[in-house]
Amino acid sequence: MSSTAVARHRAVAPAKAKVAAPAVRRSGLRRVGHLMSNLATVVCLVGFLALAVGPHVFGYRTATMLTGSMSPGINPGDMVVTAPKPVADLRVGDVISYQIPVEDHRVETHRVTSIKTRPDGLVQIQTKGDANEAVDPWTAVLTEDTVYEVQTVIPKAGSVIRVLSAPLIQHAILWGALGGVLILGFSMIWKKKPVAPGDERSRES
Repeated sequence: MSSTAVARHRAVAPAKAKVAAPAVRRSGLRRVGHLMSNLATVVCLVGFLALAVGPHVFGYRTATMLTGSMSPGINPGDMVVTAPKPVADLRVGDVISYQIPVEDHRVETHRVTSIKTRPDGLVQIQTKGDANEAVDPWTAVLTEDTVYEVQTVIPKAGSVIRVLSAPLIQHAILWGALGGVLILGFSMIWKKKPVAPGDERSRES
């Protein structure tokens, strides 16, 4: 090999290395982007199934705690997941979600402090919030065979759902998803596969 050929070989090798490095970095970033996108899709799908499908299939319910009456165990913005429990198995100390018999008949999540069976066989209870000093100023009668007992608490999940349920956020998600689909479609249409030098020669020949 002549000295001129050796010099050319040494000059070309570093140039190839410099060109290849950015391509590798871009490929790595693209993989990370795809992974994050797939992960976000899975999380959204699981959340949708848990909130929209799960209660109809498995019978549990979800609700957002709005007050601090059950702090520190359940704080405002936390999501409580409840499941049906036979009234006959209800015990003092259980935390349940039930419709209160006064005011706006809202659903309250409090701890059972008293259970009594009336002469007609119906069960009446009194409840209290863990952070409250006194028991609730009403007596609730359980007319169903089951009552919804708290099974688990998901911190701050209720606040996230309330934010995502806002009309402005929903419109942003909808139009953002539509824009993403359009951009993906156009990029697939406009993307051209690079032609290798060998292929160019074969076409010319």
